[in-house]
Amino acid sequence: MGLIDKLTLGYCVCWFITLQVKVSNSALISAFMTELEPDTPVTQRDYDRLQLSSSPFLERNMEFLIECMDDLSVEQQKFQFYYRSLTRQQAQQQSWLQKRRDENKARKAAGEEPLPEEDPSNPIFKPIPEPPRLESFLIANRIANYCNQINGVTGQSFSRLYLTKALHDN
Repeated sequence: MGLIDKLTLGYCVCWFITLQVKVSNSALISAFMTELEPDTPVTQRDYDRLQLSSSPFLERNMEFLIECMDDLSVEQQKFQFYYRSLTRQQAQQQSWLQKRRDENKARKAAGEEPLPEEDPSNPIFKPIPEPPRLESFLIANRIANYCNQINGVTGQSFSRLYLTKALHDN
């Protein structure tokens, strides 16, 4: 008997191992392969990428921006009214306190007991509620977002314009 007959035991045991293989091309090979491809016709989609007009988007964002500016103006008017009212109230309080002090001096001179300087029942001593600032902050954030969107779109539009100018000059 030969060595082969001794090693085979009458049946065949087969082992398979799966190996994962990844094939990739270098950048030069990829560029060479694209040069070998036949020229593909230009489609409408290719022209749409070079669309230079972004007017509808900009118009809409500008309209939204103007609306937000109007809303912010209304909110600022609320704060201006609040501060004017607060200043007016403080002036009234000072005037009332000065009158009360003068009256107390006259009462002391007459030998009477002075009146208290603050009268909580007087409406000029009621605090004026401050308008909420949340709406102003939200509007300012929306304005910043619209400005960022406009900035991004105009940057892309200028890039396209410079690209088409360079292509046109060639």
